[in-house]
Amino acid sequence: MQHEIVCRFCEQDLSKRLMIEGELGFAAWDLHPVSEGHFLVIPYRHFDNYFDITDEEREELWSLVARGRSMVEERHRPDGYNIGINVGEAAGQSIHHLHIHVIPRYRGDVENPKGGVRGVIPDKRHYTIKSTDPKKRKK
Repeated sequence: MQHEIVCRFCEQDLSKRLMIEGELGFAAWDLHPVSEGHFLVIPYRHFDNYFDITDEEREELWSLVARGRSMVEERHRPDGYNIGINVGEAAGQSIHHLHIHVIPRYRGDVENPKGGVRGVIPDKRHYTIKSTDPKKRKK
C-alpha cells in the first residue's frame, strides 16, 4: 500500500474547518462534502487502521461524532445519517490517517436510498430478507 508523503490531516491547517477539539482528536467540516453538514472526526495520532485505535481514542472519537451531530442538527436538520470508516485501499481508503465520515442525509437526496451503506457494493445494495419458514421461501 503506497501512502502519501505528507498527511493532509497532520500537515494541513484545518482551523477554518474546525468544529470541535478534544484531547485525542477533533471534528472538522469535510473539504469536499457529500451533503450539507458532512464532517469528519479525526484522531491527532497518525495511524490508518481503525482496528489499531486505543480504547481512549475510540471513546473520544465517538463522543466527537455525537457532539458534531448536535451541531449539524441545529444548522441543517437532516432526515438521517450515514456514518462510515474506510479501512484499507480495497475499502476505498485514500487518506491513510484514520477518519470517520458523518454524512447527513436528506429526503430526496438520492432516488432510492434503500440499502444505505450496503451501496458501497452496488450489486448488493438491494436485497430481500428470506423467510426462515420453508413454506414461505422463494425458490
